[in-house]
Amino acid sequence: MIETTAVATTERGGAEALDPLPTIWRVPDELWAEIKAILDQCDPAKRLGRKRINQRKALDGIIFRMRTGCQWNQLPKEFGDDSSVHRTFQRWQRLGIFDQIWATSQSQCEELGGVDWEWQAADTMLGKARLGGTWLARTRRTERRRA
Repeated sequence: MIETTAVATTERGGAEALDPLPTIWRVPDELWAEIKAILDQCDPAKRLGRKRINQRKALDGIIFRMRTGCQWNQLPKEFGDDSSVHRTFQRWQRLGIFDQIWATSQSQCEELGGVDWEWQAADTMLGKARLGGTWLARTRRTERRRA
């Protein structure tokens, strides 16, 4: 498990490490209040039709899925029906809700002095291609081979 560390800037401009921040597995109440406002504005419930699943449980399920890399159909039942959580994820992605949540969180973090724009890092994970992926064409030689 990777832990992130909060960094505070000293008066002389140096960085001082604080206690590690906990890994988020569930949305805290303060953050949920802000996300709920975004959801109410950008993805309001329809008046007719089937009632939606609990949006907070769905978001917790999405976080669990993204952190563990499990398949959607392997989500624990505590997050609700896996198909409903996946549909919610697709709808929010299509509506750009995750971008708005990220922008809101980033601006608040910056206001608190928690963003260090001097240094940023990106992490990635590679997985094998399903069914072998695609076969690439053979690379052609550019000049005659010399013996």
